[in-house]
Amino acid sequence: MRTIPNTETLDVEFKSDLKCYPDHDLIEEIVGMTNTIGGVLYLGVEDDGTITGVHKKHNDAVGVTALIANNTVPPISVRAEVIYEESHNILKIEIPRSRGVVATTWGKILRRRLKLDGSPEAIPMYPYEIPSRLSELGMLDYSAQPLDGATIDDLDPNQRVRLRKIIQTRQGGEKNLLTLSDDELDIALRLVTKSGESYVPTVTGMLLLGKEERIAELIPTAKATFQVLEGTAVRINEDSSKPLLELFENYETYIRAWNPERETEYGLFRIPIPEFDWSAFREGLVNAFCHRDYTMLGRVRVSIDDEGLSISNPGGFIDGVNLKNLLTVEPHGRNPALADALKRIGLAEKTGRGIDRIFEGSIVFGRPWPDYSESTSQMVKLFIQRAKADLAFAKIVSDEQNRQGKSLSIYNLMILSVLNSERRITIDRIVEVTNLSENKIRTAIELMIEQGLIEASGRGKNRTFILGAKIYKENKEAIQYVRQADIDSIRYPEMIIKLANTQNGIVTKQNVAELLKVTPNQAYSYIKKLQKEGKLELMQGGKYSKYKLVE
Repeated sequence: MRTIPNTETLDVEFKSDLKCYPDHDLIEEIVGMTNTIGGVLYLGVEDDGTITGVHKKHNDAVGVTALIANNTVPPISVRAEVIYEESHNILKIEIPRSRGVVATTWGKILRRRLKLDGSPEAIPMYPYEIPSRLSELGMLDYSAQPLDGATIDDLDPNQRVRLRKIIQTRQGGEKNLLTLSDDELDIALRLVTKSGESYVPTVTGMLLLGKEERIAELIPTAKATFQVLEGTAVRINEDSSKPLLELFENYETYIRAWNPERETEYGLFRIPIPEFDWSAFREGLVNAFCHRDYTMLGRVRVSIDDEGLSISNPGGFIDGVNLKNLLTVEPHGRNPALADALKRIGLAEKTGRGIDRIFEGSIVFGRPWPDYSESTSQMVKLFIQRAKADLAFAKIVSDEQNRQGKSLSIYNLMILSVLNSERRITIDRIVEVTNLSENKIRTAIELMIEQGLIEASGRGKNRTFILGAKIYKENKEAIQYVRQADIDSIRYPEMIIKLANTQNGIVTKQNVAELLKVTPNQAYSYIKKLQKEGKLELMQGGKYSKYKLVE
């Protein structure tokens, strides 16, 4: 059985070894892979996937492992093994992702990328790319570094006034910061750092308080674009290098103008529901500027079009974060000093769980979940789809939060959302859709059953869940509830008959209980019901009674 991938990606490489692939080139390929995302290199395979075998010089896995360690700085510890495929030996080398920057012993630092035709190549990693790599690995806080060429005079006094106003008016702002002098405030928020006998602005300081023309000159990567498109018509297309505090205020003004609200009745009140949740927009915007890579050319782009709202930023997910663990991974970012300053002045979520707010903003109105699927290794993109609010679901969530006197957890909201769209679901399906751990889901579900939010039927792997009776009742969907709740009573007899047909027309209480994941007494009651309907008859009595189909 063939175990070698038949395609090349960023983390898989084939190398022909018919003419003995040069050790020098092999080391450079491996350095490029470890400095990117790691991967697997197969020595003895042609570019098209044809297996031709490894050269006798490389047929020693231990020797190749030592060769790689001795020619890299710091030494790379790879896992190599000779495998037998299609009558040939192949050397499989598993390369870990490095926790720093690795070079060859002859001083070459490389990284890996895909060419236009989709094939990978190792290219030089230039000095200006090294801070980006270390920042991505969480080993360097670029935002806390002094900005070369910047002086205290490059900070705008008007932006400091804006900073104090934000602290004073925002709910999460630390009000004790207002008692500090300007110099003390700058130090407390790490907007400046000491260099010799004087203070100079950090990257964070320039991003928040810098003069626009100096930001454009000293941090040319700190650009942003706000676009509004209606069909193919461009309504707004504004590029800016403004300091972030001013930029946030401008974008808040823009989003209010292009975020229509629809009023809905809720009891005696009329409540406006916006097209895009305000908290979700704010957290998405803060995340884009907090976690973007300021060593990369590019810009934060906010776009509103007929499909929805998109927010993208240069720099992929930081090491350890991916599409599947966005909601569960421990909060950590690419620019801790910048993130900390934004939290303390009240612009960012204090807990670092802004991603929860982004998902909550869509789920509470019964809309499609935020989508990060278009993100790449070089860019993170958030997409929030335009969609009509599910008012019935929004009322369920609102009523339950009012009853409990607190907001529902993001786990509860996600489970309710999945049940609302799929009606009946298993734990395995919830795990698949939400990417949450099974233990967290089980804990949340049991609590929700006690609260009457959901109901369970069946046992073990066949256990399924539906929304609770009170939710259907509140939504005047009694018929739909009965259909869902009684589906087992319809399905179980059919399953018993099918089981009998596969066992020469015979079933027992024990195998019915095993089939339906119910107790023996419950199994017996289903069998007796089929007996009364004339579909089964007793074939053999006693402890191990057998029943047969009636022809």
